[in-house]
Amino acid sequence: MTYRCKRSSGLWKIVVWDEPFFEGKKHEFTTDCYSTPEHGFSTVRSCRVESGAWAGFEHCGFQGQQFVLERGDYPSWEAWSGSNAYHVERMCSFRPIACADHGRSRLMLFEQENFQGKRAEMSDDCPSLPALGWGSSTVGSFLVRSGAWVCSQYPGYRGFQYLLESDSPAGEYKHVRELGSHAQTGQVQSIRRVQQ
Repeated sequence: MTYRCKRSSGLWKIVVWDEPFFEGKKHEFTTDCYSTPEHGFSTVRSCRVESGAWAGFEHCGFQGQQFVLERGDYPSWEAWSGSNAYHVERMCSFRPIACADHGRSRLMLFEQENFQGKRAEMSDDCPSLPALGWGSSTVGSFLVRSGAWVCSQYPGYRGFQYLLESDSPAGEYKHVRELGSHAQTGQVQSIRRVQQ
């Protein structure tokens, strides 16, 4: 059974600036920001997560490359995209990650699409799926039983990031294309729980 969480299950606060190193125009958010231009920012150039975990996106409307933003300071774009497969100098939308529950997270991986083939269950971070014995460099589908997870393209949590949540279509990710608008490959070689 997949654990469903509610949007009211936590408190979130993120402060964003339109210049690097916490300079320039500043705005606080406690809920979704669908489009930073609607709030007078062409893009976010630095941010501070004061509470909760957040998903940042390259484009407006929660599209493009994804960034998981946990509590702490992000003085420039390198701080949130420095280990991604390509550097993204913009973040134009973001939203809270409601299901982040580091202590109770559970995830099932499947070798093929539609929950077929070899499978594995996880309840802890894994910096290298190959070192754990996962025989393939790809994962075909995911079932998030509880919590929120970040899958990374390469070992050591590097490369493209894909956010998986238990409250996003019942925690079911049947195909690679359901990982996000930027998903090009099913290559996933490290996985970790989102910190709340």
